[in-house]
Amino acid sequence: MALLERVSTLIRANLNDLIDKAEDPEKMIKQVILDMQNQLMQVKTQVAITIADQHVLEKKQGENADKDAEWMRKAELAVDKKQDDLARAALERSMTYKQMAVNFKTQVADQKTEVENLKAALHKLEQKLAEAESKSDMLIAQHRRSRALSKASDAQMAIGDKSKVAAFDRMKNKVRHAEAVSQAKAGMVSDNLEDRLAALEKEDEIEKLLNEIKARRAG
Repeated sequence: MALLERVSTLIRANLNDLIDKAEDPEKMIKQVILDMQNQLMQVKTQVAITIADQHVLEKKQGENADKDAEWMRKAELAVDKKQDDLARAALERSMTYKQMAVNFKTQVADQKTEVENLKAALHKLEQKLAEAESKSDMLIAQHRRSRALSKASDAQMAIGDKSKVAAFDRMKNKVRHAEAVSQAKAGMVSDNLEDRLAALEKEDEIEKLLNEIKARRAG
């Protein structure tokens, strides 16, 4: 869904890269945090709606099972009363509810998956928002220091050796670029590590389920 795509974009966003590209870094940081807060509220609302839909489906699934059991009892009663025609009709009704039970099972499973996906996205967005909020003041201060240093350099260029000041500016930009590249690489390594750990956990869960099935079948 579009909501999850927007959330995924925000989660993948690298604040340092955004700051380097922004004309007004302070305004950009505040806007990113505001976007995250808005998306967070939307995801929370969607999670609540999806959970409510799941509960409705589960309730209907239970009612369908009750109807199946009810018609099966009626069929048994008809058999006891030697009313085979009534028994067949009741069994036909029971079979209808059994078929509906298969559909309900699939719908409930799909709904549970959707709930889990939204919860996972919500958790990641909460973490990203907390990270952005914790870094915002530091990044803004860093930007202000850089801007002040740039102005001081401009003043020195006006009264001093322009070639030396220009060389200093080039070195400063090179250092800042190297710092941004290092931070971006570190972020990529962190994301890759999380993906690998998640894959290991998934493999362990699959092996656990497989062993449980084998144990049941052996028993």
